[in-house]
Amino acid sequence: MKGYTFADSLKYGFFLIYTKLVWRKARLVRLPVLIRNRKNISYGQGFTCGTGCRINPGSNGRLVIGKDFVMGDYCQIEAMNSIRIGNGVLLASRVYIGDACHGVYKGKGQSSPMIPPDKREIASGKLVIGDNVWIGNGVGNPMRIIKRYDPDVEEWVKVTETN
Repeated sequence: MKGYTFADSLKYGFFLIYTKLVWRKARLVRLPVLIRNRKNISYGQGFTCGTGCRINPGSNGRLVIGKDFVMGDYCQIEAMNSIRIGNGVLLASRVYIGDACHGVYKGKGQSSPMIPPDKREIASGKLVIGDNVWIGNGVGNPMRIIKRYDPDVEEWVKVTETN
């Protein structure tokens, strides 16, 4: 491998063998990686995972990942309910994606700041990330769209918030 030291080449060779034995449809899974409740995960061809990642669909959660998904180093995905990630999605490093939080912060019955966060009700929903989405370095929840591609003018256009 061009540009890698001999030790790095051995390490990546091991990762490749591990990937083909354990993650048959994946392109490359770098260790260490923490996967919980693997039976609640489905993924498409070309799955790639960086080092130090954590993927955890809760015992009742569901995580569906499309084809050609690339996850950078030290990312975390927590699906208490349902997360669906489209095809061709790229996560940079240190990205957190989760569909739940400790407490309710909208509408009636909001959580009190006098209750410690780990004692608050867990609120969860469904999260969908579309096809061909790039999520930049260090992004967490809540995410928001900052630009959309406008095919009429063939340009990325800044999205203005409505609320």
